[in-house]
Parts: sequence; C-alpha cells; structure tokens
Amino acid sequence: MTRHVLIVEDEPEVADLYRGYLADDYDVDVATTGEEALELADETVDAVLLDRRLPDLSGSEVLTELRARDLNCRVAMVTAVEPDVDIIEMGFDLYLVKPATRDDIVSAVERLDTRANYDTKLQRTAALVTKRAVLETERTPTELRSSPEYDDLIARIEGLESELDDLATAFSTDDYRMLFRDIGDDGSQSTTESV
Repeated sequence: MTRHVLIVEDEPEVADLYRGYLADDYDVDVATTGEEALELADETVDAVLLDRRLPDLSGSEVLTELRARDLNCRVAMVTAVEPDVDIIEMGFDLYLVKPATRDDIVSAVERLDTRANYDTKLQRTAALVTKRAVLETERTPTELRSSPEYDDLIARIEGLESELDDLATAFSTDDYRMLFRDIGDDGSQSTTESV
C-alpha cells in the first residue's frame, strides 16, 4: 500500500479535507505552492495529488519537473480545470475534476498504488486509457472526431495493447474494463467511465 502521499493544493480548506480523508492510512504531506511541492518531493513520495492551478508554478510545470527527476511516484491531477486534448502529453496517471469527494480521493490513491506495481509499459497504457476516458467523458464525440491529438492517442493505445501479452493478470479490474470497453463497439457510441 502507498505509504507517503503528497497533496499539492493552494486552497488550505481543500488541502485539509484531502489530508483528513487519507491521514488514517497514509503519511501525508501538504504543499500549497509548486515550489514547496518540489522541495517536498523526493524518493519517499509514492503518490501525488496535484492541482493544475497553483499561485507560482502551474501543475503542469510541477509534473514536468517530477518526471524529469525520475521519481517513481504516481500522480493524479485533482483540479477544476476541465480537461482538453492538452492532457494527452501530460505525464499524469489519473485526472479528477473537482469537486472531489472522500471516495474519489481515497479511490484515486488506491488506484495509484495499484499502478505503482505495474511495469513501465502497463503504467503508460493505463495513463493513456485514463486520458481517453476523461476526454470521452468531458468532450463531445464531435469535438473528439475533429481532433488529430485524440486520433493519435487512440493509435498509441492500440499500439501498446498489441504489445501486451497478459493484461488480465496485470491490470486492476477498473483499468482492465476501461481498456477493453470498446471491444465489439462499432465506435458510434461512447461509454462514460468515471475516473
């Protein structure tokens, strides 16, 4: 189980709520700025709950630096920013749109913990599948059909799927269901998947 969670949230009341949701089961640190988050982020951090809008650095900048440091932590964006195709190239594992409930936060940390056990290819596939689910939930089919970035995302997922031998034993039930929800679908309908 993930033991050390870093919450990066500039609204103290929201940060305190998230800390309260997790404090009984995890070692929790809170950063209210991007710079503070980067000071606290080290090899002991297993999971990060990261807001996209911070007073100094953007969540995207913090995320880029976390990945550049090659820290082996999983990251969930927890934000009021509605997702668009710009999320495809971001290096997060999960994306939650605020407001996030206790169940949302606890479930996100549990899923990040599960994904920490995946190998690199499975982590990459799970992150891409999550991005697809978020976009399909938050954007219309018309918007997605006109997006070359979305088309590229689908091609990348399909390429990774074909390389993976035994997804049934490696993926959590939620990730496995998201990955294969379109099998047998003619593409004309979209299945909403909560992330």
